[in-house]
Amino acid sequence: MQDMRPLRPNRTFDEIAVGDGAQVVRTLTANDLVVFAHASGNLNPIHMPGAPGAPALLAEGESEAVAPSSWLAGLISCVLGMELPGPGTLYRSQSLTFHGRVHVGDTVVARVRVVAKDAGRVVRFATMVTRSDGILIAEGESTVIAPGERSFLPESDLPDIVVQRHVHFARLVAAARHLPPLATAVVCPGDAKALKGVMLAVEAGLIVPLLVGPRAATQAAAREIGADIGAFEIVDAADDRDAAHRAIALVREGHVANLMKGNLHTDVFLCEVVRKEGGLRGTRRLSHVFVIDLPGLPAPLLITDAAINIAPTLDMKVDIVQNAIDLACAIGIERPRIGILSAVETVNPAIQSTLDAAVLSKMAERGQIRGGIVDGPLAMDNAIDLGAARTKGIQSLVAGRADVLVVPNLEAGNMLAKELTFLARAEAAGIVMGARVPIILNSRADDEKSRLASAALALLVEAWQRTGVGIPPLAVAAE
Repeated sequence: MQDMRPLRPNRTFDEIAVGDGAQVVRTLTANDLVVFAHASGNLNPIHMPGAPGAPALLAEGESEAVAPSSWLAGLISCVLGMELPGPGTLYRSQSLTFHGRVHVGDTVVARVRVVAKDAGRVVRFATMVTRSDGILIAEGESTVIAPGERSFLPESDLPDIVVQRHVHFARLVAAARHLPPLATAVVCPGDAKALKGVMLAVEAGLIVPLLVGPRAATQAAAREIGADIGAFEIVDAADDRDAAHRAIALVREGHVANLMKGNLHTDVFLCEVVRKEGGLRGTRRLSHVFVIDLPGLPAPLLITDAAINIAPTLDMKVDIVQNAIDLACAIGIERPRIGILSAVETVNPAIQSTLDAAVLSKMAERGQIRGGIVDGPLAMDNAIDLGAARTKGIQSLVAGRADVLVVPNLEAGNMLAKELTFLARAEAAGIVMGARVPIILNSRADDEKSRLASAALALLVEAWQRTGVGIPPLAVAAE
């Protein structure tokens, strides 16, 4: 099949004249700096966004990461290699003098102008880089060997580069730090990983822990990780079930405002939470909401329910959706868009999840589900990708831009969340909603970032439930 892509021509030595010029325009992003650091090996912190210690090293008057000079020189190379002379050009030399600096968000213009042609197809260029406001950043001279023959380079798209920067969790933790720490009963912290997550949340100023579990196991875990827990109260318990029962009693008595699951089985933990007598049932059914920080997405992605309700009925899904909307509002997603997932995007009487989705959408229209925009059924592709939604002809405020994905059952949700974390390098945090207090339900496989983010979620939800005010609406940063 003939390649129908546009062709980019070069300029041969004979076609080039003194005075000819070309330019490229580029806006520096945070990802540019990360990718350049990987490619060059230059990990100088003044060139890395948010790098520890960078502020002390920056020049006076500068507060943000500075683009490496070689990155700017690369823009000159781009003009020469792609515009003038274009494909087939070989460098001989380049010199640059730098007069200013470039930061993330700055737009720069790299220009070249032919000043001389010499024997051996050698062309000399005056080069310049300016900011879009005209401020001179760099100037110099480049010498290249121009191509001797005309050629055409097909326009091609480079493969995407996804930079693994989990910016959304950092934003949630930073927002939670502005709130008073939450008194939290940690159930069975007698495990090194569980207790380390507790200590991280303490260091971040998110929780004041009350450790509930077998005292000997708790103290052994502290010794293993070298943690000083002398300032924390320990409530001794005979076993896992006793620890859960005692922690819930502390919530009911008003001593703590939050629960955190430690090293015990989820079934044992939740069995005590949902007891009709002495439990923490609220007015809604309990459900779990994953908050996924996926590199490349402009906002967190919420998935529910992938941990508690195995095969939820329509009545259960009403609570599951409302719980997710509440969490989304608490973390700054205004009027969250809720996609009700199924295998297809049309109502099929043979597929119960499509019927449930249609009813949930109508209930939201009638105000029976509040605070979000609900639509379904949607297949996974057209729930999150606008191109897929348009291809299917779906007219919807949710399709292609869902903030929350409501799965048909626990199996689908669990697989989806784990595919994102283990294959797409996402970070996943989450809490249980619908109880009297938010509940941090950590998995044994959760890493430190996930545990810290889950603690931040609980603090933000508790503040939202108490005041009705979430954190400021999400401002999508330039990447």
